[in-house]
Amino acid sequence: MLEFFNIFVKSIFIDNMIFAFFLGMCSFLAVSKTVKTSAGLGIAVTFVLLVTVPVNYLLNKYVLQPGALTWISDSLANVDLSFLSLILFIAVIAAIVQIVEMVVEKYSPSLYNSLGIFLPLIAVNCAVMGASLFMQQRDYSNIGDVFAFSLGSGIGWFLAIVGIAAIREKLRYSHIPAPLKGVGITFIITGLMAIAFMSFMGIKL
Repeated sequence: MLEFFNIFVKSIFIDNMIFAFFLGMCSFLAVSKTVKTSAGLGIAVTFVLLVTVPVNYLLNKYVLQPGALTWISDSLANVDLSFLSLILFIAVIAAIVQIVEMVVEKYSPSLYNSLGIFLPLIAVNCAVMGASLFMQQRDYSNIGDVFAFSLGSGIGWFLAIVGIAAIREKLRYSHIPAPLKGVGITFIITGLMAIAFMSFMGIKL
């Protein structure tokens, strides 16, 4: 249980997808103009991470790894399908994103219109793909650790985009030099937020 909690907290604050690895920056910068829209995208990304990373973990463990197919037959012990990882991970992500897009369009048309092209682009959000590749690289021992990692990564990305959106809403009432308006000041604030998140590196669980 402690390991589960450790991975969860570390994924949110220390290994934050935005502030530690700068993954998913395109959506982060483009959509974070209002808190409402940012929260909607953050929830969608969190859901996609929560579903795709565990599915890709099972796919990697029981199909792709060298010797993973021994549960079918011992004669397949030497089969290595790891070269298919990227293709199959992307296929799983694209399928889940398509489902999320249809659900959002049906039950929240206003959010669907606000997100625009960035909702289907979750399929190519490097934070989503990066989480699956990190999962594969870190070789988590069980599905519980993977759920903790995926949920923590999603919440971390959610906090990052909602945080920057809240700041950008307040910046409308601030006097910002013309050359820094828009993306310029957003980059500066993102850097400062990343430095602030570095303080969490001292957390010991």
